[in-house]
Amino acid sequence: MKEILNITLIQPDLIWENAAQNREAFTEKIDSIIPDIDLIVLPEMFNTGFTMNAKKVAETMNGETVQWLKDISKSKDCAVAGSIIIKEGGNYYNRFLFMMPDGKIHQYDKHQLFTLAKEQEVFTAGQEEILINYKGWKIKPQICYDLRFPVWARNTSGYDVLIYVASWPKPRVNAWDTLLKARAIENMCYCIGVNRVGLDGKGYEYNGHSAVYDVLGNSVLEENPIEKEAILYATIDKSHIQKTREKLPFLEDRDQFTLL
Repeated sequence: MKEILNITLIQPDLIWENAAQNREAFTEKIDSIIPDIDLIVLPEMFNTGFTMNAKKVAETMNGETVQWLKDISKSKDCAVAGSIIIKEGGNYYNRFLFMMPDGKIHQYDKHQLFTLAKEQEVFTAGQEEILINYKGWKIKPQICYDLRFPVWARNTSGYDVLIYVASWPKPRVNAWDTLLKARAIENMCYCIGVNRVGLDGKGYEYNGHSAVYDVLGNSVLEENPIEKEAILYATIDKSHIQKTREKLPFLEDRDQFTLL
């Protein structure tokens, strides 16, 4: 078990539907980060931008981007996480991948598909929640629109960290800021949100605001929000979770119900 996790958030401008160029840009950014990082987090559809052209850009779990994740994770000896478009069994998934240095992959398929962009007409929704055990930390992954639905993030498993990878547009960034903080407070966990910046191929603008909040909803980042390309660092501490939950045992008072 590791009591402290050192995390890098990469907030990029993405090249529309060009996985090779995006991987190259991320490689350069990752090569510049400080040593002794435990986890690198990239945004939603980090290799293509948030596109509905799944047929054009989808990869498989044996594809180049998954192999790139394996290579990066192994060479940097840390986990790397983010979502890409995966084709599997004739369906397309917006899939969160958590790559371990030993090559093991944890995966989560986006559950709440973004109907405003007709994501549900292209992608198949995931139905399974997952919990990732990494260096003694329990991590729950989520993707973008999942953030608006607190029941899906409800902390019934005693997890330590929520991670949201996103392509969250500038006009609604206040909701992003507010809900990330709310998820941290109500679930008494660290909440990490990684968003992109710049314009996508449809002309939608993104302004970042990547963040890390502690159990009480306080920002862990020195500067927040940031609205340009950035490499951000955060350190999270398991003792903060334990001490706060012991002092304020709010999770014990939650209602008991089961999702159907």
